Amino acid sequence: MKESYFPYPHLIAALDEYYGIKSKPLNAFLEEKGKKPRRKKKTKQKPGQKKLSILLTTFWDYPHTGGLSNYITTLKEGLESMGHKVDVIAPSQFSPKKVQKLREAIVPELKTFFERRYGSSTSKIIQNSRLLYIYEQMISSVKVEKYDILHAQDLFTANILGRLNEGIGKPLLFTPHGMFTFSRVKFNRIEAGSAEEVYYKKMEEKAIDYATHMVILSDSFREPLSSLGAKPKKLTTIHTGIEFKELKRKDRNEKVVIACIARLGPRKGHTHLFKALSMIKRIGQQAEVWIVGDGEMRETLEAEAKSLKLSNVKFLGKREDIPAILSKTDIFVLPTVNDNLPISIIEAMHSGAAVLTTDCGGIKEIVHHNQTGLVVEPGHVGQLTTQLQRLLGDEALRKKLGGEAYDYAKKHLTREAMVGRVEELYYNLLDSEGE
Repeated sequence: MKESYFPYPHLIAALDEYYGIKSKPLNAFLEEKGKKPRRKKKTKQKPGQKKLSILLTTFWDYPHTGGLSNYITTLKEGLESMGHKVDVIAPSQFSPKKVQKLREAIVPELKTFFERRYGSSTSKIIQNSRLLYIYEQMISSVKVEKYDILHAQDLFTANILGRLNEGIGKPLLFTPHGMFTFSRVKFNRIEAGSAEEVYYKKMEEKAIDYATHMVILSDSFREPLSSLGAKPKKLTTIHTGIEFKELKRKDRNEKVVIACIARLGPRKGHTHLFKALSMIKRIGQQAEVWIVGDGEMRETLEAEAKSLKLSNVKFLGKREDIPAILSKTDIFVLPTVNDNLPISIIEAMHSGAAVLTTDCGGIKEIVHHNQTGLVVEPGHVGQLTTQLQRLLGDEALRKKLGGEAYDYAKKHLTREAMVGRVEELYYNLLDSEGE
């Protein structure tokens, strides 16, 4: 087996402990204790306000539909508007032919490695090890040292950049867009106590260790990250800001419009919304309900709406005219059961719609109950029903909440507000490097 095919030593050490075997050394150059310690590269002078060269990395396809891709685009365009040079590296930019060739070479090698070492192999670990190897081979052709700032948008590229950054010592930032291992265990995508849980948890711990600093999207990340070893002084909360194409709100004299804009998946809580709607008398006469988005649960949700006789529920599918939809929306509902800080809520606040959502992740940091929206417990159909009825019957309350949300968003949740704070953090880290 070729030396370069070995998985990361810290991951192998964690699996060795899990399987109860004495760690067998890999090659000396791969041993953690044999590596040169990371050293900060001193700058000759403080950078002041010079324009920066910034590398953003993601382990997922980019551009793509979804909050992560939108975040990267917003950050990139915002930084570029300030005069900085920003590159994004994503798997979708790699040559498919080269990727296929690397895949054909490494997968058998990885299977052999794991089976000889542990007597078995797991598909998830094999797949992730393969993706890590391919990404690192591709990014190795890039001169990472030419960038002033390295900013990983996931735990995987934080590990890859961390390895490449050893001996270079550039400021490496890490922005987690979710708690990867915890979330997958919670929703049974990874079995609790399994080798996969050990593997991914170690990767999260190492991403935190590699990072010079972490930008977190909400304070809700602080406790779980601290449990993985993050120090409070290395965490800076910067709420997501967006560029929202504001359209004049259109008052409707007919039915109240309720909109839910989210992927049609189990985490977004559409089932709870449908149950709540079914408990409101004459809901069909009072409101139209627009379900915007697509996903693996579409057929199931359509059947559920039909079985509950919710004829006023319309599935609009994936749409590109979200501002236009929100301009006609009176009540925006997101009954999510597991989230961080959804972009859809921020868009709704910018539109001036009244927001009804749940206490998940960092949502309550921007949706303040009875001020910038209404917040209920995740999965609590009774509370959701009560607050929906309240909004349906009180136009003045809808306008008050929508107005407060609009004012808050324009002050705190813009692209300029977010990017300005990120830029300030970049400069502070570079200044400390030069001291």
